[in-house]
Amino acid sequence: MRRSLTREGLQELMKELARSAPGRGSYRVFFVGGGTAVHAGWRPSTIDADLYSDREEIFSDIQRIKERLKLNVEFARPENFVPAISGSENRHVFLETIGKVSFYHYDPYAQLLSKVVRGFNRDLQDAECFLSSGMVDAERFRALVREIPDKAYARYPALSRRAVLDAVDDFLSRIKH
Repeated sequence: MRRSLTREGLQELMKELARSAPGRGSYRVFFVGGGTAVHAGWRPSTIDADLYSDREEIFSDIQRIKERLKLNVEFARPENFVPAISGSENRHVFLETIGKVSFYHYDPYAQLLSKVVRGFNRDLQDAECFLSSGMVDAERFRALVREIPDKAYARYPALSRRAVLDAVDDFLSRIKH
């Protein structure tokens, strides 16, 4: 049976990923979704760790790590679900470096868009935390989403530009920012 991922469990996962990192080079691992919420202290736990890295070999031992720590791990990033936001690669939030691995929160603006579009209660609670924590500025978020080119929506047949803009405007109008 898998256990919920707490901040302590997240730290264990980080240490294990660093320990098992392949010998050459350095690596970047990004937390997405619940991992960001737990690490930031917005909630005590999450069901799984959503991770991303631009160098997949960092995850070569992930099955053993998952089994040893009794954790669920998924590989995901916001662009799997919503169009990319311009400049995302420059907005990752550095957490710490352990050995050869630097850990980050994936771009908070991209995470926020994914959560707002998905729209589940837990996602919207996290979305509010992105704003109240100061990790995301509401007006910059709105502007970045409006800048997504129409052609970017072609990869996401379940989404339309209008539906995404409406979801963002509705979310921002319901919260204090």
